[in-house]
This record gives sequence, C-alpha cells and structure tokens, in this order.
Amino acid sequence: MLNETIDFERIYALWDELADFEVSRMPAARVHLLSAVCNMIDARQADWIGAVRLVDNMHRDPLFGWRPRCLSALYPDNQTARIIQEAFALMEQGTPDITTIRNAELAGKFRVFMLHQLATPEWFESYAYKTFYRGIDRLDSIWVGIPINADAEIQVGFHRALSQSPFSERDRQVVSHALRGIRWFYRLQMLSEGIGVASEPLTPMEGNVLQGLLQGLSERKIAETNGQSPHTVHDHVKRIYRKYSVSSRSALMALWLGEIPPEQGIPNSTELNDKHSRNRISQS
Repeated sequence: MLNETIDFERIYALWDELADFEVSRMPAARVHLLSAVCNMIDARQADWIGAVRLVDNMHRDPLFGWRPRCLSALYPDNQTARIIQEAFALMEQGTPDITTIRNAELAGKFRVFMLHQLATPEWFESYAYKTFYRGIDRLDSIWVGIPINADAEIQVGFHRALSQSPFSERDRQVVSHALRGIRWFYRLQMLSEGIGVASEPLTPMEGNVLQGLLQGLSERKIAETNGQSPHTVHDHVKRIYRKYSVSSRSALMALWLGEIPPEQGIPNSTELNDKHSRNRISQS
C-alpha cells in the first residue's frame, strides 16, 4: 500500500536529470540529488559523507576502521557546519555515538534506517542528541549507507527540523527507492572526490583543477579560471595523476568511462589501505 503513495515517475525523472550532468559537474549533480530528495520528503537539511575503511586497529576500533573523508551538505547556516565538524572530530578520535557505531556495523550493504532504529532510548537524553540534533534544529533523520567497494562507501542523511513531525515509513521508502538504482552515479561521485579510488582524497583546489581537466580545458585556461599560475596548476595536475595512479589525461578520463588505464591500472584495495594507514601513522 505504501508504494502506491510514492511518485516513481518523479524518481525516474530525477535519475534522468542526474545522467544529463557532465562528469565535470559531479558536485553540482550531488547538490541536485540532495535537494530533489529533500523536496520529496520535506527534509530541511542533508548530509553526504564519503567514508573509507582503514586497516589499522580495524578489529579494536568501535567504527571497525571506518572514517569520514569528505563532507558535502545542505545546511541552513555556518553554525550547523561547525557543529557537524565537531561530530567528525569525535569519529576521527574513535569516540563516536551509538548511532554511528550501529551504522558502521552494517557497512558493506545498502541500508536505509530511521533515526530511532539506530538509537537507544537513553541516547535521546545524551550529549550527542542534544548537540548534534536538537542543537542544530534536527528532530529526526533518515540515514542511508551505500557501499562502493570493500573499503569505501557513501553515507547520506536527511533531516527534519524541530518544528516538523518525524519521518514516516513512506518517507523511508521514498529515500530507499530514490537512492538505490544509481550505482553509476555514486562511482562518479567517489572518483570526483578521490575517496576510496585514489591513494589520497583530493584537496578542494585539486578538485577544481580536476573539473577543468574533465572539461578538456588546457592547463593555462584552468589557471585563468582558478586565479593561479600555470606552474601551480601543473603541480596540481601532477599530484592528481599521482593520486589516481595515472600519467596522462587520457588515462584519467578512462577511469570516468569505467575502464582501467592501460599504463598502470587502479591500485587495489590493499594498496590503498596501506597508503591510508601510512598517512594516519605519519599524522599521529
């Protein structure tokens, strides 16, 4: 009966809209997806988190080695963004709350949860709820886990304000249907961030340069667009190639076409995890 109230034609139209975005506009496509689904379920905020699994302390770690590596969100103000960064810091320290732990326990499969399914009754009296939910005008949430490969996934959250009513089961089903059938889209999103498919995530400026490369712009034109010197942009390009384990623009483009670059290929998950582990050790 619930399926009868879901506008599947709108969902299919959204998928078509996403397919029309050029690969150089993946950040804009992500915002379009979050905004469209928020409109479908009357959500006021949304989070998009790229997470990777690190090998060190995986079995002793409360998050089983998972850590957030990028965040894109629809926030009403900068204060909300600052508080969310505090929540990220707790995850980095290995001291997450129960909702994050329960979500991490189920990593590796597509999942859609209401907030009350992840939380315990006492959690609603905790610092985490009072700070990271009520403190930033969040009454209720729907969380989605989307596996990309064994060591990378995307987590998406949709949130209602304190002035609204909680989400319904119909809302959960809308989110599940809207986000389930577009694996190709998530792969391109992870590529655009370098999360889980590169040796290190891209910096914001490297992301801007990457967009220019994918548009076919020359390095000089990319430099003009970003207000940098051609020499600086060339250094960014070299770092981008190194992170993706390629040595040419054609090989980089092959990744977006779903091909393995002929010259080197993509690092396997073990190699990526080793690099992530070395990075964490060097920063500790």
